[in-house]
Amino acid sequence: MKPLSDIQNIYFIGIGGIGMSALAFYFHNEGKVVAGYDKTPSDVTEKLQEAGVSVHFEDKGSAVDGRFSDIENTLIVYTPAVPKTMGELVHFRESGYHIKKRAEVLGMITNQTYSLAVAGTHGKTTTSSILGHLLADTGAPVTAFVGGITNNYDGNLIQKGNEVIVVEADEFDRSFLQLKPNILCITSMDADHLDIYENEADLVQTFTDFGSLVVPSMRFVKNGLPLEGNTVGIEDDADYSAQNIKIIEGQYVFDLKHPEGTIKDLVFNLPGRHNIFNAITALGMAMKYGSPTTLLPKALLSYSGVNRRFTYRIKTDDLVLIDDYAHHPTEISAVHQSVREMYPEEEVLAIFQPHLFSRTRDFMGEFARELSRFDAVILLDIYPAREEPIDGIDSDALMSQMTLSRKRKIQKSQLADCVKDASQKIIVMMGAGDIGVEIIKITKALKRAS
Repeated sequence: MKPLSDIQNIYFIGIGGIGMSALAFYFHNEGKVVAGYDKTPSDVTEKLQEAGVSVHFEDKGSAVDGRFSDIENTLIVYTPAVPKTMGELVHFRESGYHIKKRAEVLGMITNQTYSLAVAGTHGKTTTSSILGHLLADTGAPVTAFVGGITNNYDGNLIQKGNEVIVVEADEFDRSFLQLKPNILCITSMDADHLDIYENEADLVQTFTDFGSLVVPSMRFVKNGLPLEGNTVGIEDDADYSAQNIKIIEGQYVFDLKHPEGTIKDLVFNLPGRHNIFNAITALGMAMKYGSPTTLLPKALLSYSGVNRRFTYRIKTDDLVLIDDYAHHPTEISAVHQSVREMYPEEEVLAIFQPHLFSRTRDFMGEFARELSRFDAVILLDIYPAREEPIDGIDSDALMSQMTLSRKRKIQKSQLADCVKDASQKIIVMMGAGDIGVEIIKITKALKRAS
């Protein structure tokens, strides 16, 4: 295969995915011919089309765009979520095209530049977006591939130059082992993706293998993890630690203790102590890269978050509607901590769409425990994504293990009425499936009715 710089045509199967679309925007901006397929239209595919990228929504098999008939000058990028029997993928494979997973292509890009990789079972998207913003805002020639829509840049690609790359290092399918970072972090190593890994020990070993890609001095790890490196923590003895945390007018104010001293009175706008941890990790990595310490406080203050990470869809005196991607018990716990800290006197209704049958099975008890901490819970059916149903694993089984009294399961068609009729002022909608689409519809309907 030719070097990536010499390949002119890039075709994406699953182009609307949050990680895939960032690559599509990147190559389009580099002057490549970019097009692709996705199953359904979305805000992301609409933005791609507005930028001039051709996107279609039917499997054309061998009848794909003629511009991609030059096999030697074309790269096919696909996501593992696409079935192996998908017509276009079969056509490209049988025709001898160069075919790479998204992670392999990210590796090809990042391995040619100075790169900073953000890994962890939770916090990757927020941490990488904070890091990309800190570098961009302090003048670094950075490109950041982010697994979410950043509010500062209204997209999942931050592009201020190509000399430095920030990338989310995804543990799914062990794809982050394709990378060759100069600086990396591991924010957490909780059990997840047990449909891919044999057990938690297997996942931890894979994170350890990833961490060994750099020397300890260039590695940032959560304080307490069994890995040597620069430790990160909150109000503890970590190398990089948030100290003297206060909430002033809805913002966090804290000091950053680091090996060279202390940065006083940093101001940060995201709720939740887990986000302070994400910010400390990003600040440490930016400092290790060489970002001017004097410019970092202003850059952090201007960071405004990632879509679907504790995103306020409605915030009035009568109703607060919060949207979050949380799909693991640890993430639900973080959302609960955040909302209780922001609204300590209010009752909270949680609406949750479980994601994957295997994840629901593997963490049934943990999901039930964390959801039971809210005042009331509404469950939707499990979003299957890439999976087939598993006998005995459904939202009714999850609900039966929840200990709170105010709980019920509904259909998606009932969501809008449930939100409208809820007695709770604070409503949190969580999940990694199509609940993210539903909350947009609900928000629009509620705003029209007000």
